[in-house]
Amino acid sequence: MRYINSPNYDHKQNDKIGILLTNLGTPDEPTPKALKRYLKQFLSDPRVVEVPRLLWWLILNCVILQIRPRRSAKAYATVFTDRGSPLLFNTQAQSDAIAAQLQQQGMQNLVVDFAMRYGNPSFDTVLDKMFAQGVRKLLVLPLYPQYSGSTSASTFDELAANFMRRRWLPDLRFISHYPDYAPFIRAAADKIRQHWQQHGQADKLMLSYHGIPKRYLLNGDPYHCECYKTSRLIAEELGLSKDQYLTTFQSRFGREEWLKPYTDETLKALPGQGVKSVQVFCPGFAADCLETIEEIGEENKEYFLHAGGERYEYITALNAEPAHIDALCQLIKDNLHGWQVEVDAQRAVRAEALRVEKYPG
Repeated sequence: MRYINSPNYDHKQNDKIGILLTNLGTPDEPTPKALKRYLKQFLSDPRVVEVPRLLWWLILNCVILQIRPRRSAKAYATVFTDRGSPLLFNTQAQSDAIAAQLQQQGMQNLVVDFAMRYGNPSFDTVLDKMFAQGVRKLLVLPLYPQYSGSTSASTFDELAANFMRRRWLPDLRFISHYPDYAPFIRAAADKIRQHWQQHGQADKLMLSYHGIPKRYLLNGDPYHCECYKTSRLIAEELGLSKDQYLTTFQSRFGREEWLKPYTDETLKALPGQGVKSVQVFCPGFAADCLETIEEIGEENKEYFLHAGGERYEYITALNAEPAHIDALCQLIKDNLHGWQVEVDAQRAVRAEALRVEKYPG
């Protein structure tokens, strides 16, 4: 059968609004086998690696997937807990908190769930479940504040690929980015302030973002500019001068040039410039994961201290903290634009029709 059908659809049921949160993804477990499966899906995405397909297939399958899974499994093993992957359980907590808050605010007929671009829970599984629950209007929120083709656009590609296989399509709205969304900026700044209240302020605040190849910027990807905009707005909210904070880029892969300045190289150089204490926050990560907990929290800490730094602190991601949930809920409501009114009206009409049918005259 060519298309996914909906044979059990009840035309009398009330339509529901679906809120789908998405994030990058995580392996199912910290083992070489699971990492090989995850990395193959991730690194096969042409949005992530823009290299001629045949050449990249050879490099990926004959070199990278033969070496990297075992090394990556060791790194993931350091961050997995009894609850599993931090990215998974943090995103689950965000989804649950958003659902609870929107329901408390009187928004009915909502289905809130989350999916991962790579790994599980997959788009196919979650969308099947949401549509079976009666979702006919879908708002998708990728948890990437700053837009990049390798994240937000890749998410849309996967969504579109799923929809291409469906007979019936929902009304769709897609939030591609929110780098300057005021409630998000305030939540980030408040998180940093709370850390300062407990630990004091360091010589420098470093705002570190996941990197992308510089070539993507030169080809028109706005990610670099949006990261700097987020940094500037957070600094303004905190009342910082330009010499009190830095914007850097982490997690580069391969040999080509990526966005600079690099987080690791900057941290190695700071002590030689007289900076003895630094605090690092990652405004591009909505939830803590390997890249924040292990790379920023541990690996880069060693670089800084080994170079002569004296004090290094990682300020954790916003995760499911109340201010972040408030910001995401407001962002969702800002983008519903009358959908809730339409669904409420539809529900009232059907309720009245049922009443008349039961009690005619």
